[in-house]
Parts: sequence; C-alpha cells; structure tokens
Amino acid sequence: MDSFYAAVEMRDNPVLFQKPLVIGRDPKHSNGRGVVATANYVARTYGIHSAMSTAQAAKLCPDAVFLNPDFEKYRQISQEIHAIFHSFTDVIEPVALDEAYLDVTHNKRQLDSPVVLAHQLQQEIYQSLRLTCSVGVAPNKFLAKLASEYNKPMGFTMISQEDIDAFLLPLPIGKFRGVGAKTKEKMEKLGIEDGADLRAQDLNFLTQHFGKQGFFFYNCARGMDDRPVQAQRQRKSLGYERTFDQGLTTLVEVNDFFKRAASKIVAKLEEKKLRAQSLVVKVRNSNFETMTKRYSQKDFLENDVEILVARAETLFEEIQASEPYDVRLLGLTATGLEEKQIENITLDLWG
Repeated sequence: MDSFYAAVEMRDNPVLFQKPLVIGRDPKHSNGRGVVATANYVARTYGIHSAMSTAQAAKLCPDAVFLNPDFEKYRQISQEIHAIFHSFTDVIEPVALDEAYLDVTHNKRQLDSPVVLAHQLQQEIYQSLRLTCSVGVAPNKFLAKLASEYNKPMGFTMISQEDIDAFLLPLPIGKFRGVGAKTKEKMEKLGIEDGADLRAQDLNFLTQHFGKQGFFFYNCARGMDDRPVQAQRQRKSLGYERTFDQGLTTLVEVNDFFKRAASKIVAKLEEKKLRAQSLVVKVRNSNFETMTKRYSQKDFLENDVEILVARAETLFEEIQASEPYDVRLLGLTATGLEEKQIENITLDLWG
C-alpha cells in the first residue's frame, strides 16, 4: 500500500491531501518525543521518512500536520484488503498491515496474464477502499519486493526471468533489501555501488566482509530466492510495547505496564493455542539507548499472567538496578512459540 496510514487519514479527511502529513505524535505535545510511523508524499519531499524522530520531522517541515496513529482502524482496513486478496488467491503471506506476498501461479481468476491480474487487483482495492497500492510481479519474492518499491505510488513493475539482469545490475546498492545506511556505507568503501559491482564479488569475499548476510547478498545480486510464499506462517513471537510521553521512573509504573502487557499476551496465546519458551524485556531510555534481557527454559512457560509478570520484573531489574528509573519505551515479548499439543493436568485419583 502507498503510505498506508497517511493515505487512510487523507481519505477520511480530504483537507489533508495537499498538506505535509506525518503519522506520529506531535513533538510539541510530547516533549519532542515520538517516531514517524509514515508520512504522505508531500511530507516526503522535505526528507521526512519512517522511523525518523518526529522532532527531526518538525525541523525539516515546521508546517507539517502530525496525527497520532489509529492502529485499530488500520488493522480493520488491512483485513478488508486481505479479503480482496483472497478473491485472487489463498496463497498469501502477510508481511505487515500494508504489505503481503501473493502467489498467483494458480489464481482464482484463471488469468494467465500477470499484468491484467495486477491491474485488476489495484483497481478493486481502489474502487472498494479509495486507497492506492503499488504492485511488483516477478519470479520470486526478493524480486517482487524490489519491483513493488520501484515505481511508487500507484506503480506497477514486472520483472520477467529474462529481464533480471537489466533490472538488477544498474540498481543502486542502497535499493537492495537488507542494505541499510551502515551497510551501504561499508559497501561503497569496498567499491560496491550498484548491482553489477555486487555481482562481481565472489561468495568468499562477501561472507568475509558481511558474515552470513554475505550469502544473502550473493544470491540477491543474481536474482535468486527460493523461499516459497508461506500462506500459514507460524508466529515466532508475540509481544506488546509502548513509548511513553512521560518516562516511567518507579517500579510501580513499570509493574503496571507488565501486568497489562502480560494479560494481553496470555489472552492471545490462549486464543491462538500457543505456548512460549522465552520471555524478553526491552527497555529504551531518554538517550534512545535500547537494552534487552531474555529468560528461556527447556520446557514451556505457563500461560499465566502472574508468572510472566514475575519473570518480567526480574529481567527488568537486571537492566535497571534502582529507582528513579529512566524508561522511555518498555516492551514485553513471548518468543519461541509452538502450538499446544498436549494439556498437562493433575488428576485427583482418590477424590
């Protein structure tokens, strides 16, 4: 989807269409704290982008309009988009609320032309929801992802098998998936500025400089990706985190958060019939330093709020030794999830 959260808000309030819109807490009302969830294309012309601090966004564009994200609304609309996806295929792998892979090799519309299929998909989403999307069509997920980002907004890009080299070799290295700002800088120091330069490196060179990720980059340069579209991906983690306008400074405040978070996690674990092997606490302070602590055990944690809270408190105390605390963000995540297959119970043999 094209600047999904911002697009939803502009659709619901057309006055915002011509204004630089940022989805994130207004730094004027949050002591300069907050992160950009997304920005519309007007705001992006000022250099504003996702994950930037809202304070920096306000400096780049003092006239920007800031709106708090409404994730419940975005989730509902995402479900409506997925209902449209399912009219094309059931082989759908969600990536985020605004992004998914669809395997349309055998599609419900019985369309042989991916061009026709992609345009139908764009048209139906727009007609139903008044929202635009960009579609990439390619032989594998890596290339489809690149294609979907190549011509935003309202874009359509198709990479056929014979077009892979023509697309990849001139592509700037920063456009490759997995190449962030630091990796891009490192690549350029090594003389790797585009896909052709990356293709010229052998596997030993890439793994020497980038470790396991070097193997990934080696395949990327050749347009290789054998990952299937996984229609039923099992969740690996389930968590809850929150950024606070006023930082937490006391153990009472921290424990109140853990109780709320653990209640949500346990309810979701029970609903999905899952169990967790590890618990992770995440803390970020006012200097934006992030620390995590993990507890794991060989068997599985009980889906019990009090047990999770007790474990979370212990992990937190290993990060923050004493009050007053400096907690800007706090998170609690259950990981190592597996389906419940056996329920252990105690039988009263003599009752």
